[in-house]
Amino acid sequence: MSTDKLRATGHEAAGSVPPPAGPAAPVRSRVTRLDTLTGLRFPAAFVVLLYHASLLAFLGVPWLDSSSAVTTYYDAVAHAGALGVTFFFVLSGFVLTWSARATDTAPRFWRRRFLKIVPNYVLVWALAMVVFAAPYTDLTIGALNLFMVQVYYPDFAINFGVNPAGWSLAVEAIFYLSFPVLFHWIKKIPAHRLNLWVAGAAAGIIATPLLSTLLVPAGPAMMATEPDTSVNQYFFAYILPFPRVLDFALGILVARSVMAGRWRNIGMIWSGVLLAASYVVGYFTPPIYSTRAVCVIPAALLIAAGAIADNEGRFTFCRNRVMVWLGDISFAFYLVHYTVMVAVWKLLGSKAYAPLEAAALMALFMAVAILASWAMYALIERPITRRWSNPKKKPVAAAPPVEPESEPLPIAARRAGEDRADDGVTA
Repeated sequence: MSTDKLRATGHEAAGSVPPPAGPAAPVRSRVTRLDTLTGLRFPAAFVVLLYHASLLAFLGVPWLDSSSAVTTYYDAVAHAGALGVTFFFVLSGFVLTWSARATDTAPRFWRRRFLKIVPNYVLVWALAMVVFAAPYTDLTIGALNLFMVQVYYPDFAINFGVNPAGWSLAVEAIFYLSFPVLFHWIKKIPAHRLNLWVAGAAAGIIATPLLSTLLVPAGPAMMATEPDTSVNQYFFAYILPFPRVLDFALGILVARSVMAGRWRNIGMIWSGVLLAASYVVGYFTPPIYSTRAVCVIPAALLIAAGAIADNEGRFTFCRNRVMVWLGDISFAFYLVHYTVMVAVWKLLGSKAYAPLEAAALMALFMAVAILASWAMYALIERPITRRWSNPKKKPVAAAPPVEPESEPLPIAARRAGEDRADDGVTA
C-alpha cells in the first residue's frame, strides 16, 4: 500500500484531529484477521524443523548413516532455524500491536498470553522428558526449563536441556511481560518519526553481534557445530532475552508505521526475494551475524507486506484454507516437532538411514508432527484460550463511553474475529 493511499484514509501524526467524515472521504476498516501472516507462520516453523533435524546427530540421535551426510545436510540448513526464530520474534511485536485493544489492560493481556503459551509448553516439556531428556537432565536443568528461565545462563546444556525448541518461548515470555510498557511508549512517537525509530531498532539488532564479540569474553567453550564461535558471545547475541527485545520492538514499530501510513511497502515478492538472499548472504558472514543481523530487515519487510496485502484484500499464497490452518497449528508444531522426531526415530528401531531413506523419514517426521500439533491445538490450546482468555464481564447499570485510542489510526479498527486477533503470534 502506498504511503499516499494510507494517508488519504487517515491522519499523519499522533494526536491529530480526525477530519470530518463525508461522502468524499470514506473510512476503510482495518482488518484484524491477518490470514497471510497466520499462513506465513508455518513455513517459519517448518524451516526450524529442518534445522533441528540437522542437529539430531550432534545431540545423540544418529539418524544419518555417514558423517559426510551429516555435514552436507547441516551445511544446507545451517541458518534456517535462526531465520525462522527471528521472523517469529518480529512477527510477535507486529501482530500484538496490530490487534491491540483500546480498552485492554496489562493483566488481561498477560492472562491471554499465559493461557495460550503455558499449557502447550508444559505438556511438551513433560513429553520431552519421557521421550529422551530424563536420563540426561538433572533436576536443576529440568526445573530451569520448566519455569522458562533457562535463557539466562551461557550454557547450551541448560538453554536446550529438555526441549531444544523451548528456549525461544522463554524469550517470548519477556516480550509479553514488556509489551504493555513498550506499546505505551511507542504509541507516543509522532508518526513522522516512526521510520527513524525503525532504522534505530534495526541498527541496534545489527550491532549486537559486533558488541558481543568486542565486549563479551570469548571463554573456553566453543560451539560444536561452529568451532570458531564462542558459546558466550553467541549466547549474548542470539539467546539472551534482553538484546532480543529489539527484535520485538522492531515489530511494534513497523506495525505502527504501517498503521500510520508511513511504511514504504515493496510488496511480498521482493520482500521474499530479499529474505531468500539474506539466507545466502549468511554463508559469507560469521555465524554470530547470520543467525539474526542479516535476515531481520527482510523479515520485517515481508511481515509488513503481508499485513498490507491482507488489509487491501489482495491475493497472497498464504491466505488459502490449508495455509491458514497450518498457521493456526504452527505454535504447537514448533513446540512438539523435535520431540516427535526423536520419538519416531526410536519407535522405528533407532537406526541410521541412507540419504534417500532419510528423506522418507523426514516426510514421516513432518506428517506425525502435523498430526500431533493438530491434536494439541484442537484439544488443548484452542479450548483453553476460548474458555478462559476473556473473563466474564460483570453486568453494570450503565457503561461509560469508551475513550478513543490515544493515537487516532488512519484505518478504523474492526473487531470481527477478535478471538483470533492476538493468536497470530509466536513461536
